[in-house]
Amino acid sequence: MKTISRGFFFCLLLVSGAASAEVANSSTSNSATLQTLQEKSTQLQSRQSAQQWGLSDTEWQKYQQLMQGKRGVQSPGLDPLTTLGVESDSSSERRRLAELWVKEEYQRTEKELAFQREVNAAWSRLYPNALSVNMGNAAGIAHDSSDRLALFVRENCARCDARLAAVLADNRPVDIYLVGSDGKDDTVRQWAVSHNIPVDRVRSRQVTLNHDRGLWLQYGQGQMPVILQQGENGWHIAAF
Repeated sequence: MKTISRGFFFCLLLVSGAASAEVANSSTSNSATLQTLQEKSTQLQSRQSAQQWGLSDTEWQKYQQLMQGKRGVQSPGLDPLTTLGVESDSSSERRRLAELWVKEEYQRTEKELAFQREVNAAWSRLYPNALSVNMGNAAGIAHDSSDRLALFVRENCARCDARLAAVLADNRPVDIYLVGSDGKDDTVRQWAVSHNIPVDRVRSRQVTLNHDRGLWLQYGQGQMPVILQQGENGWHIAAF
């Protein structure tokens, strides 16, 4: 009886060991399956992101690598087309990326300007006496003079980008003030590069880049973006 009990106990150990091994194998298999699914999901997301910007999978991987390095520190949040174009050593590649960027910017600006026009119309309907806003063109500023403009913008502001594009396209002399730059020249430079401010117009002083230094709080009436126009009686709000 004693011998049978020991044999029975030994069988139980064998069964228990086999069961534990099976559980361990099952757990390893599940982990491998989960890892495979995660990798496939990541690859799918990368492919979709690349397609959205008109890039290949290889180009998208290069963009991600660049943003993990020095470029990502110098220009955080820089879009893929600008990143690859700036870092490219090929003139033909830069040209192709520049054309892709222009197409993307055109579509984006058209959408944002369409919405901005509706916002301007809504202000006129709901608060007709709140601000005097000219509605003469895409920039919201009439062509009745060539007086200099002051445009107050900030980073990560879609409406600011739309206003900037419209003002630059209007070819008006403008002083651009970056709100929140904290007096850091590098911040202003990086913002200018990422928004493709024309270098020749900056050199000719048709466009100037400036720190805000509290002027927006003084003149902006809480609107962002806001455009001031210089007239005979000083600065006044022309559009927002």
